[in-house]
Amino acid sequence: MGSKSALHETNQKQFAAIQQMMPRFYGAMPAQETDHKEGPPTKVDGYVLHPTTLNENLLKAQYAVRGELYNKAQEMAAEGKDIIYTNVGNPQQLGQKPITYNRQVQALVSAPFLMDHPKVTELFPEDVIARAKEMNKLFGGALGAYTDSRGSAGIRQEVADYIERRDGHPADPEHIYLTDGASVAVRYVLNGAIRNENDAILVPIPQYPLYSASIQLYGGTLLPYYLKEEKGWGMDLDGIKKSIDEARAQGTNVRAIVFINPGNPTGQCMTADSLKDIVKFAYDEGLVLLADEVYQPNVYQTEKPFISAKKILSEMGAPYSNRVELASFHTVSKGVLGECGLRGGYVEFVNFHPKTIEEMYKAASINLSPNTTGQLAMSLMANPPKPGDASYNEYKKEMDEGLASLTRRAHVMTDSFNSLEGVSCTFTEGAMYSFPRLHLPQKAIDAAKAAGKTPDTFYCLELLKETGIVTVPGAGFGQEEGTFHMRTTILPQEDQIADFVQKFKSFHEKFMNTYR
Repeated sequence: MGSKSALHETNQKQFAAIQQMMPRFYGAMPAQETDHKEGPPTKVDGYVLHPTTLNENLLKAQYAVRGELYNKAQEMAAEGKDIIYTNVGNPQQLGQKPITYNRQVQALVSAPFLMDHPKVTELFPEDVIARAKEMNKLFGGALGAYTDSRGSAGIRQEVADYIERRDGHPADPEHIYLTDGASVAVRYVLNGAIRNENDAILVPIPQYPLYSASIQLYGGTLLPYYLKEEKGWGMDLDGIKKSIDEARAQGTNVRAIVFINPGNPTGQCMTADSLKDIVKFAYDEGLVLLADEVYQPNVYQTEKPFISAKKILSEMGAPYSNRVELASFHTVSKGVLGECGLRGGYVEFVNFHPKTIEEMYKAASINLSPNTTGQLAMSLMANPPKPGDASYNEYKKEMDEGLASLTRRAHVMTDSFNSLEGVSCTFTEGAMYSFPRLHLPQKAIDAAKAAGKTPDTFYCLELLKETGIVTVPGAGFGQEEGTFHMRTTILPQEDQIADFVQKFKSFHEKFMNTYR
């Protein structure tokens, strides 16, 4: 009897300890039974997780890049039809070759026993072997093991050095977190910024649906600001100011502003003056800057080279350089690397409160570790071969030729769209997309309405059925009311792009004639 009593006492103590460890749950429990309203059903048709009982924010979230058009394409592919996936910036899916040096290093680090093979020097250049040994040591000889939740300290230092070379200003590796692609980094910050539905994030329209979907999932509010197509998709700060004032007058807390440079889906590059304007605006309005800079290697003209928000901020001096909170994002998924599937990215926190960065560390720790192959890819992006290295000439040739090819394709796509009746398209200055405007006949608009589709969704579905080309309707990114667009990548390879353009042209002419 005494042992049972002692056991009961021990259990009570353990329960009390758990209560102290989890005040969020137990501290909120009522001390006694109280009247309560009946909640939503816990089961429907025998399912606890019935679609009608899921988190309403999940149900409301939309991600057009992998939405209706993509699902239809998957159905068609399963039926054996040829599909051209231009709905997402996924370069290697459309034939872009990986960089030789990177793949060689990755091979050796993934299979370190190969470095001890007697013929390794016959198969791999000496700088590849040296770099692989260095990276293998950095990962403790175990690429398959967890790293620090922020990513390897050595690779974070490489990223900090890369940022300093790019901008001419130092970066703190302790304020850099490696992530599974830039999307995870964006979600860290949005999750921290959004406390409830009264917190709003300013997002450009058209926008990349990561932002609208994530803001919805975290229970916040998206406050749109419209880019001006007639001004090359430039910002209208007066319009943004008006939106902020109206939202705040209604009691909304406007917390941050997102900008995408180069633009997705719009393809514009921001000038130094535009970046200075948005930094000043963020300071004046008390906003966090979220700089989506994942397409910084993808620039196809010389008039507006990529300039980072960090560089502009640093060179503006106080109070901007030491007061404006900036989170900037980058990835290995874009550029000539195009390593989308390896999921490597980073965020740099600038002027964030130290305790806030610690909270971000906690969020990262929940995932334990960013994947190590993505970290390795980030290391190779941030610290590539240097002049004099055995692999440098081949590396530079592949990178230069890759960018030149993308530049040519950007011109071909823009010119082709602008040659079509009822289509206008701003030049793709950067990123991986064209975003042409579709001036559709009224009969097509009426047919779309009858089908229960937006006009651009109707157009894109017909394009898919006729040609197998997967695009994304402008409705999935947001657009000015009464306008219709679509997004396609510029990624079909040069030996295939003429056929792609001809397929598109033939479809468009047929569509216009049908609904004229």
